[in-house]
Amino acid sequence: MRKCFFIAALLLLSAVSAKAQQAEVFGGFSYAYLNQPTATANLDGWDFSLNYKVAKVIGVDGDFSGTYGSPSYGNASMHTFLFGPQFSLPSRVSPFAHFLFGVGHLSVPGATSNCFSEAIGGGVDFHVAPHVAIRAIEVDDVITHFFGNGTNNPRLSAGIVIHF
Repeated sequence: MRKCFFIAALLLLSAVSAKAQQAEVFGGFSYAYLNQPTATANLDGWDFSLNYKVAKVIGVDGDFSGTYGSPSYGNASMHTFLFGPQFSLPSRVSPFAHFLFGVGHLSVPGATSNCFSEAIGGGVDFHVAPHVAIRAIEVDDVITHFFGNGTNNPRLSAGIVIHF
């Protein structure tokens, strides 16, 4: 009897947690300001993220971006692959904040660099349909250590969010 009660309680808890779980996918345009000691550049490209909600206001976020530009010294590209917690307030207008960490890759003419990177930021989503939101703005301070230099690279993103 005790074993049956334990199994029933376990199934009930998993059903409750499954109801609270959801995912959201974001895709959109991204602008980044590359701020290196030897050069600066305006870069634009894409930003993609997947946020898996582990609770109503807490999710695990994976953020991937690629930005590209042609400053005076030639073509440049910066990619980031970041993961971390995201906190959001679920409502029609839904603000969020996240702290992400991972790796960055910078490619400039004649050199490339990989480094530990982190991003601190947030934004706001406007829900326009049952499973669709517009990410009006996401602002991140992407901290990189390319070529051994710690720098802050501001990034702005906007696009569409699909909720599952």
